[in-house]
Amino acid sequence: MMNVEYGMTNEKSFHHGLGALHSKAMRHPLLLITCILSAFFACACDGQSIVVAGKGEGSVWKVESATTHMYLCGTIHLLRESDYPLPGSYEVAYRDSKKLVFELPPGSQHDPQLAVRMRQAGSYPEGSDLPSKIRPETWDALADWCTKNGAGIGAFKPFRPWLAALTIAATEYAAVGAAPDRGVDSVFEERMVKDGKTGEGLETVDLQIGLFSKLTPKQQEQLLEQTLAEVKSLPDQFERMITAWRTGNVDDLNKMMFEEAKNYPDLMEIFLNKRNASWISKLQGYLSKNEPAMVLVGAGHLGGEGGVIALLKAKGYKVEKVKAD
Repeated sequence: MMNVEYGMTNEKSFHHGLGALHSKAMRHPLLLITCILSAFFACACDGQSIVVAGKGEGSVWKVESATTHMYLCGTIHLLRESDYPLPGSYEVAYRDSKKLVFELPPGSQHDPQLAVRMRQAGSYPEGSDLPSKIRPETWDALADWCTKNGAGIGAFKPFRPWLAALTIAATEYAAVGAAPDRGVDSVFEERMVKDGKTGEGLETVDLQIGLFSKLTPKQQEQLLEQTLAEVKSLPDQFERMITAWRTGNVDDLNKMMFEEAKNYPDLMEIFLNKRNASWISKLQGYLSKNEPAMVLVGAGHLGGEGGVIALLKAKGYKVEKVKAD
């Protein structure tokens, strides 16, 4: 029987599913988990598996300033073994970079208090529980999901809706073989450590956890409902997302994820647009120095009018797609 209390198979899976969900109530919250929020993933993958160039151009762009350049590398936070090797453009970026920049500082996912903090943020205080905070229909849908997956519904009672949704997402991704220890961020962080390169983060764990506190009860329930509604279509949607990411079609990826985003503009602001905008000054800082950097962020951050690529172009930087040698 699945251990839902720790996000299905074990405590690591609990961490893994928790971090990436940020456009929650939009059309494809399950897909958003894999390509926007960094999500506290553990690093356990063999970095050497990425050296051989795989199919596709990849989602990598070179940004040039007057003094240096950096690489914007779109990542997917959970991948399958079959998704390797990565496109060769990632290797081009890594070999040419002195520093790596992730959404979260390297090593953040190893914080022993991470699970505790996430559980505290995602649980109701004593005297409140999930079935009393959501519609009976939503609770019944969750119970049906638990029955199909061999999970005990009681384990979900302390959870706020967003934590329940993330736990479900972690379970569903594991079922298709997608794991955070195979995520692009994880393999490059491990390789960075082995090669003695430096690294830093654009955000903090506290900031990412704090994003969820900005969701209203209604938004949280929408997130849970959307997640439960999309589990059947996950395999097909995941394949479509991987194709867009591997070919570097981030605009198509953006459209796929946010087909109904107009219905949730507040969520777009919280989880995507404001974060993208907040990164630009930091990215400009890297571009003002004289050492190349490899910036790895969820692929969902790159495309669209409010994406990082468009924002940097608006600042006058030259941005070009990278192709493998």
